[in-house]
Amino acid sequence: MTDDPRARAVLWPKGRLYEDFHVGQRFDHHWGRTILEGDTTLFTTLTLSFNPLYFNRAYAKAHGHPDIVVNPQLVFNVVLGLSVEDCSEIGGPFLGVFDLTYDRPVYPGTTITARSVTTEARISDSNPRNGIVTWRTEGFDEAGERVIGFRRSNLVRLRNPKGAA
Repeated sequence: MTDDPRARAVLWPKGRLYEDFHVGQRFDHHWGRTILEGDTTLFTTLTLSFNPLYFNRAYAKAHGHPDIVVNPQLVFNVVLGLSVEDCSEIGGPFLGVFDLTYDRPVYPGTTITARSVTTEARISDSNPRNGIVTWRTEGFDEAGERVIGFRRSNLVRLRNPKGAA
């Protein structure tokens, strides 16, 4: 027996293929994520998003906020990230985001949860070995109030495409 743990590793299949999706299917994504002040400050700095609302507490309060505002791009990335395990973990090109709406500011310490609903699933016209799946994804704060919503699409492999060997 080898001491290399890779030799004992078991590959667990992850993700869903095109046939695993149907219109109306709802995913309540796991856990959620509490966004901390350090998260938004670091994200804002690394992405060069130098809006003082995102890192200057006195400025944010002077403009009517109770605290610094979590960078909305971080809110989007957290919600998108929460949806990956259920919707697009198996891979496939990301085709875009549509109808992105930020409903209200998010502040440090807010726990974000997310859910997605499959809104469209069709075979790709240009690449019929794949389907295009679209979801409506929404993010909510701990009070259950929506903070963000968007549609997104991915190219998703078919389990048994016609003409496959």
